[in-house]
Amino acid sequence: MDIITSHLNADFDSLACMIAAKKLYPDASIVFPGSQERKVRDFIEVFTPLTITRIRDLDPAKVTRLIIVDTKQPDRLGPLAELLARKNIEIHVFDHHPFSEGDIRGSCEKADMVGATSTILTEMLREKKLHPTPMEATILALGIYEETGCLLFPSTTERDLLAVSYLIRRGANLNIVADYVKLDLRREELELLSELLDSSQELTIKGIRIILAKASRDSYVGDAAILAHKIMDMEDIDAAIIILSMEGKTVLVARSRVQELDVSLLLREFGGGGHPAAAAATVKADSPDMIADRIARMLPVHVRPGKVAADIMTQPVITISWDSPIAEAEDILTKYGVNVLPVIRDGAYKGLISRETVEKALFHGFRKNHVIDFCSTDKLTVTADTPIRDIETMMIEQNQRFMPVLEGDRVIGAITRTDLLRILYEEFLRKRRLDKGETIEPHFSSRNLSGWLRDKFPENVYAVLKLSGEIAERLGYGAYLVGGSVRDLLRGEQNLDIDIVIEGDGIAFAHALSQQIPAKVKSHLAFGTAQVFLETLRMDVATARTEYYESPAALPKVETSSIKKDLYRRDFTINSLAIRLNPQDFGLLMDFFGGQRDIKEKTIRVLHNLSFVEDPTRAFRAIRFSERFGFRLSRHTETLMKSALEMGLFDRLSGSRLYDELLLAFHETNPVLTLQRLSDYGLLKVIHPAISFDEDLERSLAGMSETLAWYDLLFLDGKVDKGILYLMALLSLLNEPERSEALVRLDVPARTRELIQNSISGSAAILAKLPAKDPVALYHLLENRETEAVLFAVSAARDVRKKKDISHFLVELRKVKPILRGNDLKMLGVPQGPLYSRILNELRDARLMGKVATREDEAAFVKKRYPAGPVTS
Repeated sequence: MDIITSHLNADFDSLACMIAAKKLYPDASIVFPGSQERKVRDFIEVFTPLTITRIRDLDPAKVTRLIIVDTKQPDRLGPLAELLARKNIEIHVFDHHPFSEGDIRGSCEKADMVGATSTILTEMLREKKLHPTPMEATILALGIYEETGCLLFPSTTERDLLAVSYLIRRGANLNIVADYVKLDLRREELELLSELLDSSQELTIKGIRIILAKASRDSYVGDAAILAHKIMDMEDIDAAIIILSMEGKTVLVARSRVQELDVSLLLREFGGGGHPAAAAATVKADSPDMIADRIARMLPVHVRPGKVAADIMTQPVITISWDSPIAEAEDILTKYGVNVLPVIRDGAYKGLISRETVEKALFHGFRKNHVIDFCSTDKLTVTADTPIRDIETMMIEQNQRFMPVLEGDRVIGAITRTDLLRILYEEFLRKRRLDKGETIEPHFSSRNLSGWLRDKFPENVYAVLKLSGEIAERLGYGAYLVGGSVRDLLRGEQNLDIDIVIEGDGIAFAHALSQQIPAKVKSHLAFGTAQVFLETLRMDVATARTEYYESPAALPKVETSSIKKDLYRRDFTINSLAIRLNPQDFGLLMDFFGGQRDIKEKTIRVLHNLSFVEDPTRAFRAIRFSERFGFRLSRHTETLMKSALEMGLFDRLSGSRLYDELLLAFHETNPVLTLQRLSDYGLLKVIHPAISFDEDLERSLAGMSETLAWYDLLFLDGKVDKGILYLMALLSLLNEPERSEALVRLDVPARTRELIQNSISGSAAILAKLPAKDPVALYHLLENRETEAVLFAVSAARDVRKKKDISHFLVELRKVKPILRGNDLKMLGVPQGPLYSRILNELRDARLMGKVATREDEAAFVKKRYPAGPVTS
């Protein structure tokens, strides 16, 4: 005999699951272990003509299979729990909470973390095509709606919504559902809520606000979970724990909005269980007061530490000495782009001075006064372990936008309003995800990419990244993977340009790494950088730094800083991402500036308004990334680019930096499209005012593109510099003086400059002198020219025959050589000497003309040409 059962005081989820299980096990009997909730009893009387086997009519000896739904706890089965001790009974378990110690285990188990067990059974019916009738669909919908608070509870998942969608298609009547699942409280529930609120005790543990409430009732109360949610919403707290005594036992219901408190682990101490955000337990022995005291003592153990100042503070902090003049304070504020400076005397913190105060002091003529004369000495400070919530309260109530973090009297970090807003926003997003039933992770980005690193990177690279984090941890440093490898990881591509930033001494880290694995280190002390050369990998290591520009378009000055400020100096948000490598947080994505969003939205966006002022080459880089990735420029980025052009900032730009950026664009993108975009923004004029993207230039670039495609297709020997060839095509329409000016503007290296000039000017001569049907003359015309020069002539040719002739030289003629060598000539009686070269050249020309084909032909050619030995004159 098979029986289907559920927990005591069965609710709609229990009823729906038993009805669904009956379709899966048609020969089984439904047996309630005890009473049902009142609304369930009322529903059964009106709508469901169930055939129910009463416990007193059940012969336990005949039970061979026990199907348990919506519970796994033995004490919730009432008298049916006795069947669990029998070894000859097969047990099947279906529930929507994870298994805990002491739970019923079976030969068939399905326990998924969804909002309702009815969802699991609905999915099974759908999969097996055992479609429910409209009434069965209504009951299953009732179970889901009740258990998820009409799909509003945090435990609700996407699967619950999909299950409801399916049930509606199968005819579920939502009018009936609405009649039995109401979020409005009845009178007795309102009275109970009032009693719970009156008895409530608010505890703040490690920055987490928790309400502990208790009440007693003689009769059973239906769904206490709704009351827990009501309390959380009314009091705007992080967690609520209700202790409700009724019918000789005590029910515990707990709800949590924060990851720091996993209520399923808390209530497991009382034999209960559930989700991290929702759990319940039943206790028989202790009184509500004793249970409340026990929970209050246990909470400090179960509440994990929340974020503290050390988790979000910026370090190191830019400070100013107490005796520095106000004018110097203005320079530092501007140079580093900050608004507040801590004032230091003999290493000790003395106060804060703001940009506003400095500007007012300058206005009143106090340029030479010491900053200590004007600094604020009464501002609040915190320590590294101050909870974020306390800092939030202090900064809001005191209207303080900059919070120094002290260790004793020494400044070790700082928290700005931006830092605080970011963490509050992340907290908001985290709660919203939790309310949707999504998995949440800690820190700024709420994403850990350790799995992505393992899957996308080769095993040896992944191992080096893990080791890097471990070494940094031992040294007391922070280690981060940054740059294009992180960006492309999020784009779904592999990029093995490994750049590591160290919060600490990057060079010391590089040498420590080289002692662990075979590697060579090349250090650059002036910049705090190093290159680590492994067997199959090169890593670039840098000390975290900030930078400032002494003038527009100048090279930056760099100083040691934090990872946040290091990332802030990057060009675009998509390149400002980092992945932490230290063991505790390995794989944690750091996104301070919205890089994830812009990668998702395929947008190129600068980090700040002076980006192009400080480095105008970023305009060219923006176009390169845009074309390379298929991204668009944000409207604001476009506006800033146009402003930089109007201000003439590109006139100060170093030619070599512009040259390097152009070559990268030619190698990484479609040059025709990239140059078109540069022209659209007026940036081609930066190279030379006479350059215009017209039909002639487009034809020249297209010709070069076709030539290189042909060259690549034939896999011809010898690599060519595609960037230089496209630069030739770009400059080819300028006259000689203009081209020279452009090459000087780009600061092209002397040898390359000569190649470009000779190739462009020589192409006309090549095309003019190109012989028709004379392979020897063709060979001698082209043999001593650089491959790039020959390819440029191919691209410049408009005559198809000439293209074919030059192509014939590249593909075949230039490889023609005689078979005979010097030793062969010696064997033929030719005396050694300079004439060997002449004879071999004659043999090559004869082979080009088709006069000789084999070794014998060449030997006969030599003997015929020089029957008595070669002439010496």
